Amino acid sequence: MRQGQVRIIAGKWRGRRLSVPDVKGLRPTPDRVRETLFNWLASQIVEAHCLDLFAGSGVLGFEALSRGAAEVVMVDHSYEVITLLQKELKLFGAENGSAYQADIPKQLRPVDQRFDLVFLDPPYAKNLLLPTCFYLEEKGFLTNSAHIYLEAEHAIKDNELPPNWRLIKSQQAGQVFYHLAKRSVENT
Repeated sequence: MRQGQVRIIAGKWRGRRLSVPDVKGLRPTPDRVRETLFNWLASQIVEAHCLDLFAGSGVLGFEALSRGAAEVVMVDHSYEVITLLQKELKLFGAENGSAYQADIPKQLRPVDQRFDLVFLDPPYAKNLLLPTCFYLEEKGFLTNSAHIYLEAEHAIKDNELPPNWRLIKSQQAGQVFYHLAKRSVENT
């Protein structure tokens, strides 16, 4: 992989590359981790409504779109990142993708369509992962059986997450710990 680009690994855009802006702290999810994650999500991704928070390069969102997601909303705090993501969405012809700038989580826009799948890979030093989990839960962003991808610099335990979330997969790749959680809420 050339510096400043990241490759989509599967789906209709397999092999296409995304530009990666030179923004401090931005670290695209490595190919190996993405391959494992999307293997975990193989039966969940088609027609899913996805939220890619702390989107960075946008590779998780674009990978989801490439594999058949119904919609992907990408959010990042960096104006430079969002400008590039909007340009890339247009270049790819991804009409079911959108991107906006926000201070996550407190400036997230309210939603009409709750999300089936959320990607959370915040800057490690800002301690935003767990507060964002609780915010998404409290503000009604998730479907009853949503899946949430969590990337962190340390292992996460079930008791750190909202009470109705359970870790269903966890792995480590180098210094990266990544997890898949599932939300369980009985239909009422």
